[in-house]
Amino acid sequence: MTTTFRTFALRATAVAAFAASLSAASWAQAAAPIKVGVGLDISGPFAGPGAEIKDGLNLAAKLLGNKLGGVPAEFIQADTAGNPETARQVVDRMVKRDKVDFFTGPVGSNVVLAVGPGLFGAKVPFLSANPGPSQLAGKQCNPYFFGTSYQNDAMHEAAGKHAADKGYQKVVVLAPNYPAGKDAANGFKRAYKSPVADEVYTRVGQLDFAAEIAQLRAAKPDAVYIFQPGGMGINFIKQFMGAGLNKDMVLISSPFTADQDIIAAVGEPMVGIFNASSYAHDLDNAANKKFVAEFQQAYGRLPTLYAAFAYDVVMNLDAAVKATGGKLDDKAAVAQAIKTAKFDSVRGNVSYGNNQFLTQDYYLRQVVKAADGQITNALQPGKIYTAHQDSFAAECAMK
Repeated sequence: MTTTFRTFALRATAVAAFAASLSAASWAQAAAPIKVGVGLDISGPFAGPGAEIKDGLNLAAKLLGNKLGGVPAEFIQADTAGNPETARQVVDRMVKRDKVDFFTGPVGSNVVLAVGPGLFGAKVPFLSANPGPSQLAGKQCNPYFFGTSYQNDAMHEAAGKHAADKGYQKVVVLAPNYPAGKDAANGFKRAYKSPVADEVYTRVGQLDFAAEIAQLRAAKPDAVYIFQPGGMGINFIKQFMGAGLNKDMVLISSPFTADQDIIAAVGEPMVGIFNASSYAHDLDNAANKKFVAEFQQAYGRLPTLYAAFAYDVVMNLDAAVKATGGKLDDKAAVAQAIKTAKFDSVRGNVSYGNNQFLTQDYYLRQVVKAADGQITNALQPGKIYTAHQDSFAAECAMK
């Protein structure tokens, strides 16, 4: 009897100890934060858009209490400087040392293409807050890449359709010489449908456009379509307006060269410029109204599309983690949750296509001077595209 009791007592103690260890392990697991790697452009040619992305991400994280799906989250931020090699080193460190669960942040398409293979090999979902290279939308689509912003060509397709609808006969396209610049020109031409008079490719980070201004003056086009993000756009528009070319030709801009960051730097010369975008701060939906109000309160300015898309990335992650119950070990299931979990986008109704790029509406905006003197974009009536899927989805083998 005594032996039996002792055996039972030992077993009970062992069971209690095992249960305690399980409880401690569960607590430790619950306490471990979700890690989101954020490759930001703090410096370099895309520092302006990079700052907007940072602010959008940080605002969303703050509103969620620095949690995703109710689980504590850590946003590990590092500067990639818009440099593909620097970005590769940053991502390698985040994957191997920090063990990030998700990744987002870079502005440049060349950076996305550089860091993609390392992330995909580690099965780390990459939600793009800005670039959407055509390669990853088509034949090189990947189950761990999500075009949560847009596909590069699509914004420019909307602008091309606007130019075609206006009947401009002689159009010159001007863009930086890197993947997103080529996507911009190709997207515009695809929807414009007629041959363009010329395609001018500038150096990434270029700030002096005297040669291009002279080239445009000699060509005398009806309209010029530009994609020049960040400081490139600020300098081009100032020089274009300063040379008086706006009196002889219409300037149509990508949204990246006519958003709040560019408007704030250029001022009144921006008034009148048309641009096409899938986001506008005056979109009439509850999620956007909350975002704009919170952004203005936090930063004292209107948000750009860069900030809006970054905000959506975090909200998408929040919905996905919630859908998985916080269980992130099954990478394929997590990727599927990102694709299918519904979140309240600042753009209204959006959904991922087969290639995991968002299907969304596109609008015409015009820079105006409001009654209170504020210079900003204003939505124009109607839509350019409704529920538009990018032009490369058919090339993607994913279903």
